[in-house]
Amino acid sequence: MNKKLGLAVAGALVAFSSAANAGITIPAGDWTVDLGGNVNAFYSNVKTTGAQSTNTIGTGLLPAEISFTAKTRQNDLDIAAVVSFWTSTSADAANGANATALSRGAQINVRQSYMTVGDASWGTILAGRNLGVFGSDAILSDMTLLGTGGNYAPGGTTTLGRIGQGYIYADWWGQFAYTTPNWNGFQVTGAVMQPVSSGASTGDMMWQGKATYDFAAGDVTGRAWVGGTTQKQVGYTSSGYEVGAKASYQGLGLVGYYYDGEGLSSVSTTATNAYGASVLLGALNGSLNGAEAAANTTSAAANKSKDSGGYVQATFAIPTVGTKLGASWGESISTSPTNVEAKVETWIVGAYHPLTKSLNLVAEYSNADNTYTGKSSVTVKTTTLGAIMFF
Repeated sequence: MNKKLGLAVAGALVAFSSAANAGITIPAGDWTVDLGGNVNAFYSNVKTTGAQSTNTIGTGLLPAEISFTAKTRQNDLDIAAVVSFWTSTSADAANGANATALSRGAQINVRQSYMTVGDASWGTILAGRNLGVFGSDAILSDMTLLGTGGNYAPGGTTTLGRIGQGYIYADWWGQFAYTTPNWNGFQVTGAVMQPVSSGASTGDMMWQGKATYDFAAGDVTGRAWVGGTTQKQVGYTSSGYEVGAKASYQGLGLVGYYYDGEGLSSVSTTATNAYGASVLLGALNGSLNGAEAAANTTSAAANKSKDSGGYVQATFAIPTVGTKLGASWGESISTSPTNVEAKVETWIVGAYHPLTKSLNLVAEYSNADNTYTGKSSVTVKTTTLGAIMFF
């Protein structure tokens, strides 16, 4: 598996896809340069309570990507640099009738730009922009990373998968992170990250960390992890913890995850959304510590929500055929200090067939029940067909 894909999405590829490939490796003097990425496209039909059914062709939870990794060993140190560029398949649906605006939904997003230095004897230091630590195993273990998931907003550059429906988005942060050596499967990562404003500016840094244990016993392999995040905001402190585990045995895969915290998102008593709490929670939880809190300007403390959620997932790869069938259930709940609650409960089923070792055909169906205090419940049903190719 290409190393830079391992840093970003390999957890999902190993668990839910047979698209194992080596990428494109180019020797360059003392350096080795890797080139790889993915391209995907999905047709989705979205039926929302009280709204007209919509159809769209766009990118799934993963945007299309091209990534470059350069690595070498110098002075007894392993050093590497990673830069990745991401974009979407879909044009902006709101401007779809305007031919001059069709490119607006396909902008370049530089999600990764970092360097690492380390050695197997003492660990690795990462500096730059990369996936966050808190919540990273949750999204990398989500089967819908190869599809669209249950959080779909037509016209967006990507879907939100199960973000806001079982976990909070790890997001991509400027950071300094340290990962210990691998001690018989046990590792610890700690990171200091750029601060996130929650309705009022703050200069306090965000801190994240996790401990993981990878195990193998005969045909059973898996990982267990615990993590946490905290940042001092103006008027309160946002914080959270997570626990999770996954295991696989002869084609069967199981995942369980739970998170809990305060100030991880914010719920405005006046917020409205045509797609219900599903998209609302996705937006609120999409940026850790409540970047959407500006909607509630009553006071800084009013942005301190109570947040919890989790998901369970089971997958099975059909022997000889290779098709992976999966089902998952999850929910996310955010409650404001004034007891305004946004809740999403979602079932997702999917089939992921490896047409080749690099190309997967995908079919998914999701049912997201959204409830929001003082408003009617909204159900969003999404049917998706498409393909994702890794190179």
